[in-house]
Amino acid sequence: MMSNETSTWKGTVADQDQSKAPLNVGVALILGVLLWMGPYMGINGVLLPARVAELAGDSKAAVLALLSTSAMIVAAVANIVFGALSDLTRTRWGRRTPWIVCGAVLSGATLLLLNVVTSIPVLVAVWCIYQLFLNAVVASLIAVLADRVAPKNRGMITSFYALGYSVGIYGGQMIAAPFVQNVSGGITILAIAAMVGGPLAAVLMREQSSLTMPKGEFTVQMFMQHFAFPTKNCRDYYLALVAKFLIVAAKFTIAGVQLYVLTDYMKQTPEGAGGYLKTINLCMMVTAIGMTLIAAPVSDRIGSRKLPVIACAVFVAAGSLVPFFSTNPQVMIAFALLVGIGMGMFNAVDQALNVDVLPDPEAAAKDLGIINLANTGGQVLGPVVAASVIAAWGYQGLFPIACVFALVGGVLIMFIRTVK
Repeated sequence: MMSNETSTWKGTVADQDQSKAPLNVGVALILGVLLWMGPYMGINGVLLPARVAELAGDSKAAVLALLSTSAMIVAAVANIVFGALSDLTRTRWGRRTPWIVCGAVLSGATLLLLNVVTSIPVLVAVWCIYQLFLNAVVASLIAVLADRVAPKNRGMITSFYALGYSVGIYGGQMIAAPFVQNVSGGITILAIAAMVGGPLAAVLMREQSSLTMPKGEFTVQMFMQHFAFPTKNCRDYYLALVAKFLIVAAKFTIAGVQLYVLTDYMKQTPEGAGGYLKTINLCMMVTAIGMTLIAAPVSDRIGSRKLPVIACAVFVAAGSLVPFFSTNPQVMIAFALLVGIGMGMFNAVDQALNVDVLPDPEAAAKDLGIINLANTGGQVLGPVVAASVIAAWGYQGLFPIACVFALVGGVLIMFIRTVK
């Protein structure tokens, strides 16, 4: 048991019970988030589109949209259900650890099945099963911020989460990019990483037993509290959720199909596209990590969570428009720099903003799972929108749509009242 936490575990930590920031939890979050986000992004953003191209040929954009839509539905349900189940779990290993460990191992094992898939229906089924197990990790891991970190230390530990998130987003695609011509090899490496992440995070965070926590009876009120969408004191909560959804969707409308942007819109060979993907994701990673480290302390100093998110929306909108004006693949580097700066700001303060607008602290995991669904939903919606826009207006239609998504998200953040 951690010395800076109370001896009787209540499921949360107050400021007076935690004199120092729990750095072991911070490191666990860095690695836990990195090792689910990295494999997900490497496969979803690079290797899955390449696998789809092998199986579907000219129908690849439509198949990718089908995969994204199916995944979004499964993720939406799984995030809420696993968040609620982890809230209610009582084991000697705690509430979150069983779901984090089992979800990581099973999600990684499912990814390996992508190497042997030979038909589109089976590919869709495997990808949906992966989303099911993945969201057991996502919903449970994010709840650790509310469980194990006192309010006064939440800003610092949130930046740890953001660091793992940023490195995972861009590092995963960087690792995957050289495997465009060896998809199975790339999937295998990332699947193994996914399996390791959950157990490693669990060992580092050393969650306390939840056996002594109260066990409520199953009633309609309990069901509504732990499994339903919040309906009271939730105006700002839903503004933050929709804003996050739109800002993430803005990025992934382009990033989710950037391999196709490079090969079909900018006429690069697969080898050339792989080289540009590595450079693009390196630029995004460096700028995002840099801005994550800068924006978090600046946000604390100026006392504002909203301002960095609004600035993020402007940078993402500007970066999204750059490829509209040229088919030279080098403009994707400018896209990467601007969007990387914006998303670095966003990642630095986003989770702290989410915790600040929670309508019911007793249902933190479920409500954080729902609001975090905006990340998954935005990542999934992007390729769906992209496929529709490409079919209707061609690749140039992608960029204005992404710009509008980002700007609308920024406007919604401005209307939040309870957070500065």
